[in-house]
Amino acid sequence: MTATWKIELIPVPVTDVDRAKDFYERIGFTVDLDRQVRAGLRFVQLTPPGSACSIAIGEGITDKVPGTQEIQVVVADAYAAREGLVEAEISVGEVDVQPWGNFVYFRDPDGNRWSLQAVDRRPNG
Repeated sequence: MTATWKIELIPVPVTDVDRAKDFYERIGFTVDLDRQVRAGLRFVQLTPPGSACSIAIGEGITDKVPGTQEIQVVVADAYAAREGLVEAEISVGEVDVQPWGNFVYFRDPDGNRWSLQAVDRRPNG
């Protein structure tokens, strides 16, 4: 296969769009779009800092149950990422050190799970 595949948008189910939007803005996501398309369909697109892939929250955009989405993001430094979450007053665990990288875990207000991974790029590291 020679086609280029790019993941650009992941739907994240939420119960309260404004609360979720505030949460993601607090941790540094940029609001790219917030549009009430029609009654029952509101589309909010947010992008994490430095990412080419965005998330979509809103009313009527996914059939998934809030709290069931799991997303993993690569960061340069798990300790710095954790500190940023702590400063934003987000409930976050300690850095989980694994042979393949360091991880930080947190949840959004609806319980959707986020994993931040600082990949260990050393040979055999």
